[in-house]
Amino acid sequence: MAFNIKKKDTVEVLSGKDKGKRGEVRKLLPADEKVLVAGVNMVTKHAKPTQGKPGGIQKKEMPLHISNVALVCAKCSKTTRPKSDVLKSGEKVRVCRKCGEIIA
Repeated sequence: MAFNIKKKDTVEVLSGKDKGKRGEVRKLLPADEKVLVAGVNMVTKHAKPTQGKPGGIQKKEMPLHISNVALVCAKCSKTTRPKSDVLKSGEKVRVCRKCGEIIA
């Protein structure tokens, strides 16, 4: 499945406990149709100490479904579903539907 979101894009959460939060995409999980967003969907994990790692309560980011996030345009800072355009050079790019700016 092709996503319109790529690694290092800024996205906004559309639903759930973190609705309205923005963060950078750290990882894409195309098999599960999920994305890992920095600082969003934090959960608490209880870990036993192992050799080299201390135990205790740790905060961890969990993946969100791709349908629950929307791409944020860098220029107009609004959420958008980008459209695809082909430049004269033949390169396919993502374009913001609201301001017309090319999304890198």
